[in-house]
Amino acid sequence: MATNIELAHASASATLAPRRSFAEVAARFVRTKPLGAAGAVIILGMLFLAVFAQILAPYDPYVGDYGLQFARPSAEHWFGTDEFGRDVLSRIMYGARIALFVGFFASFIGCTIGALLGVVSAYWGGRVDLLLERLMDILLAFPQLILALAIASILGPAVQNVVIAISIPVIPRVARVVRAAALSVKENVYVEAVQALGASRRRVILQHIIPNVTAPYIIMLTAQLGAAILAEAALSYLGLGAAEPTPSWGLMLSGSAPSYAEKAPWIALFPGIAISLGVFGFNLFGDSLRDALDPKLRKG
Repeated sequence: MATNIELAHASASATLAPRRSFAEVAARFVRTKPLGAAGAVIILGMLFLAVFAQILAPYDPYVGDYGLQFARPSAEHWFGTDEFGRDVLSRIMYGARIALFVGFFASFIGCTIGALLGVVSAYWGGRVDLLLERLMDILLAFPQLILALAIASILGPAVQNVVIAISIPVIPRVARVVRAAALSVKENVYVEAVQALGASRRRVILQHIIPNVTAPYIIMLTAQLGAAILAEAALSYLGLGAAEPTPSWGLMLSGSAPSYAEKAPWIALFPGIAISLGVFGFNLFGDSLRDALDPKLRKG
């Protein structure tokens, strides 16, 4: 009997995979998901510009020189200047701060609230689940950007209001995904066993439900980052986001009025490229992270 127990213990120990270091996980991710690694490089580049913009920017993004209006790209101004004589490259570098700030906080707030509502809805069930589901249905009835536009127009143009306007439409989408994951976890035998032993609802949620829905939460969070950056640019372009003279990529596009299109196309070209690269990078990284975390896709 003892021998059988020892053999079973040894067999179980042998099947346990050693915990990999962060460097090993990162190296495997780069090797198996090259597109995701490319997206991570773009994200790190944006983060580098945002953190060190004050050092890297050749000019003050807020100060212009009317004698240099619409200056073409040159050795002095690599991306040219805008209608106020401000350096476009410097404003793009500082604009990375706004893009990442709004993108991260809007996604984090929306995904976190949505995940919590999804867990509560799945675990409590009954009238609580019905009420929350109908509330999510109401929010889902509006297109995401239209709802953000309505909220931003009510709150007024400001960066913090953009965060609120973008985060609210994210909540129901995340709540639906996390609720489905939490329902499957709730039905597991070990959760029922813990409840039978008298564990409190708080303990079951914090120790057993939430840890098992972190994967879909992270997937939704990374997926929303690119969309949030694009939404911030759209709101700023429409005059509902950051206000002048804030160096926002969307606001820079709104400044390039049609009358400037032929005279100075670089005013719209370079901020547009920055927005596209940022969204593209987060989408690449988010898709690869989803493939890595989703067990169904891993098996496939």
